[in-house]
Amino acid sequence: MTDVTQLQSADPTDWPVAPGWQSLVDAFFAGARGRALLAYLQQRLEAGAAIFPPKPLRALELTPPEQVRVVILGQDPYHGRGQAEGLAFSVAPGVQLPPSLRNIFKEMQRDLGTAFPAWPEPGGSLVKWAKNGVLLLNTGLTVEEGQAASHSGKGWEELTDAVIRHVAEGGRPVVFMLWGSHAQSKRAWIPADRGHLVLTSNHPSPLSALRPPVPFIGNGHFGKAREFRQQHEERG
Repeated sequence: MTDVTQLQSADPTDWPVAPGWQSLVDAFFAGARGRALLAYLQQRLEAGAAIFPPKPLRALELTPPEQVRVVILGQDPYHGRGQAEGLAFSVAPGVQLPPSLRNIFKEMQRDLGTAFPAWPEPGGSLVKWAKNGVLLLNTGLTVEEGQAASHSGKGWEELTDAVIRHVAEGGRPVVFMLWGSHAQSKRAWIPADRGHLVLTSNHPSPLSALRPPVPFIGNGHFGKAREFRQQHEERG
């Protein structure tokens, strides 16, 4: 029986994306770095590795580039079986909330008065966000079971950098939420003259969420993002 919680194929034609992303994705996989990444994934699958998530490009499937209003940048997928669903910080329906996601909901409740954890439903799946213009992008898009960052540096970063540049160089002001040093290292791809709102703080992990220099809890990012989006929708 096919295990729907893990990657089954190293063929990117099995990973659908919204039409607006297709040329960018095709160009990556046609290049040397993309081909090397696919060869590596195939090798690991043949060796019996359990790789998550089952659809690495799901963020690009659910959130077309023309609909992106907010970008939330994560590092790599959850490495526990059944957790990762191809969207940064999101977990599959029915999975217990990881600590970082619990802190995200906690800050939303503090900042917006959003009932916790009434939305999104069910549980910690952020599919609703993805379908409403929030690009939930990890910088690395696959990971092996029980091995955090195991596919870091294998090539995904080149693709996700290109995705960030594509959004940042578009004609629409976007909110970028960069939590933690890893996400903030991507700020170089966001031009300062395009009217974007770039919000930075510590990562929502319990290890850093309450620590200086900018604690995640209390950062007010959700309220700032809502105000920014309302202003630009009124103008547009």
